[in-house]
Amino acid sequence: MSSSFFARRYAPTGGFRKLSKIKFALALLLAAYAAQAQTQELTLGQAQQLAVARSRQLTAQDHAADAAHEMAVAAGQLPDPVLKVGIDNLPINGSDRLTIGSDFMTMRRIGVSQELTRADKLRWRSARLEREADKAQAEKQAATAAIQRDTAISWLEVFYTGQMADAIAKQATLARQEIEAAEAAYRGGRGSQADILAARSALLALDDRGSEIARRRRVARTVLARWTGAEAAVAGKPDIDTIRMDTAEPGALLAHHPQIAVLTRQQDIAQADANLAQANQRADWSAEVAFQQRGSAYSNMVSIGISVPLQWDRKNRQDRELAGKLALVEQAKAERDEMLRGHEAEVRTQIVEWQSGKERLSRYTRETLPLAGERSEVVLAAYRGGKATLAEVLAARRNETETRLQALELELDTARLWAQLNFLVPEDLATGHASNNRQQESK
Repeated sequence: MSSSFFARRYAPTGGFRKLSKIKFALALLLAAYAAQAQTQELTLGQAQQLAVARSRQLTAQDHAADAAHEMAVAAGQLPDPVLKVGIDNLPINGSDRLTIGSDFMTMRRIGVSQELTRADKLRWRSARLEREADKAQAEKQAATAAIQRDTAISWLEVFYTGQMADAIAKQATLARQEIEAAEAAYRGGRGSQADILAARSALLALDDRGSEIARRRRVARTVLARWTGAEAAVAGKPDIDTIRMDTAEPGALLAHHPQIAVLTRQQDIAQADANLAQANQRADWSAEVAFQQRGSAYSNMVSIGISVPLQWDRKNRQDRELAGKLALVEQAKAERDEMLRGHEAEVRTQIVEWQSGKERLSRYTRETLPLAGERSEVVLAAYRGGKATLAEVLAARRNETETRLQALELELDTARLWAQLNFLVPEDLATGHASNNRQQESK
């Protein structure tokens, strides 16, 4: 596929005015990754970059922010002046009926009126829409974190189901060798047909387990392709032993959690609405100037006027509107605090589970897996020496296979928790937060 195709497909249009040359070059690079995905192994970082680059949700949030910025500028301007044209005091009966210029009271009128909106109202109208733009950007950060997290989980599913498939394949190879050994022993009069059937049953069980793992792997590859754009092999096992947060005190990073940031922006919007409601307690005036032309026998006239709304029921209108807006501010604060508490409890729970998974995985690596392998070797050696049966060898092999698969399942569960914790916030925000912490600690 030619580079000109990618240039046409990813070329910035009028709606992407903020897309810099660097971002455009990155988009071309990631598009090249997608085109070669069938023959190229993707690391976790590359898969996440592809997912972020091709996300339409992030583009939609950029458009939402641009729209709010544009409307904020418009909201900060005075309303358009109103042109007024008419005829005043036109006779409808008598000798001068429907004539202009005969009666001294008949006038052609043209004028302009302008609402003089208070400067603080214009400022808060504009500020309210700027807060909407901030909320759209916060929602973009939340979407970015979700994309990176979901892509990582899909990538890990593909990686570890591949590891499981390899483990099953190795054991299936050994099972076939055991069938051949059982058949040779039977022909030599040293074994029974039951041993052959047991070995074949063990192979069938492995094949069935392998089919289940292959199904899981195909599903995982399909889900990963939803993010990256094409199915691809994965490579480069990530380090799941460390995460980008202080596990003892995760609250500092949680304050920057995208969903918390969205509620913070919603609180800012509610506060801007309250400020606008407070400004509405003072009425806006309107000014009007009109030129009135009468018949040639009479003098022309000019009219000047001021219009002032009468807030005669302020306690039931403006005051109650302000009280309602202030109540919405308190609602937004309470919802933010409640979500922060919920996220903190959830993250602390995930940290405990992740640390427990690492501890168990270390035990599997140091003790359980070597012990299962040694047991298989000992039983196999005993079988070769005529001191064990083939059934005992098959049982030891099954135990070793199950132990390896259990270890991989545990590692996958631990890796999922790692992804949820490590990509709690977008990678760039987490990196910036960690850098700020190091600078503060150095001071």
